[in-house]
Amino acid sequence: MAKKHTARSLQRAADRGERLVGVTAYTHPMARFAEEAGIDLILVGDSVGMVELGYPDTLPVTMDEMIHHCRAVRRGAPQTFVVGDMPFMSYQVSDEEAVRNAGRFVKEGGCDAVKVEWCASAPQRVRAITEAGMLVMGHVGFTPQRTAQLGGYRVQGRGDARRHVVEQALALQEAGAFCILIEMATPETGRAVTEAVDVFTVGVGAGDHPHMQLVVMNDLLGLFREFKPRYVKRYAELADVITDALKRYAEDVRERRFPSEENFYE
Repeated sequence: MAKKHTARSLQRAADRGERLVGVTAYTHPMARFAEEAGIDLILVGDSVGMVELGYPDTLPVTMDEMIHHCRAVRRGAPQTFVVGDMPFMSYQVSDEEAVRNAGRFVKEGGCDAVKVEWCASAPQRVRAITEAGMLVMGHVGFTPQRTAQLGGYRVQGRGDARRHVVEQALALQEAGAFCILIEMATPETGRAVTEAVDVFTVGVGAGDHPHMQLVVMNDLLGLFREFKPRYVKRYAELADVITDALKRYAEDVRERRFPSEENFYE
């Protein structure tokens, strides 16, 4: 098994021009599969609220829920760099609360770093967390926790708005962020941010210029049917496979084909 990445080794790989690979995962089995596949980074996203917990969006997700899933992912992928996504209102209130909750991700969740979405106070919070000795991934572009302010699920960085996304990324880097995630932005914005900052960038639907590409595991495997973002490529349709398997199981039970003698203990 390859040696576990650190923030420094990820940056060095990006500086060498290597293409880095990340996924968002939430459970022990999926984290284990990701590690076996050689994925460089796992983000335990607050998107768990939608794809695993059945919430309509990410806002209801709690710290305890995030820690629960981070611990499961760490057990499944002990040799992979894991980032915990700080949920809505876990860092916005104060520096002290941001540091305390970030510490929970590291101490209880086993995370190597945390992620903070852009907001007016984000640079200050990132600075406080990094000064406390923890790593922070900054998040710009489309920020799901601010969907209402952004006017819904809208692509960011078009036209003059590109400059604002770049400015946000630079502010987060200045505050100490070790990398910048760019979500649902134009390819030109992904390129502009990547060229502007000194740290490596992570693209989630932001074109092919970021150093790392990251996709939600449930999306690329076809496990989440509610919607499919344009930037997602389906590598499997496991929802169909699972549903078909369960239908065949139910039919076998009802028709008394299961269990059969080969399933009995002697």
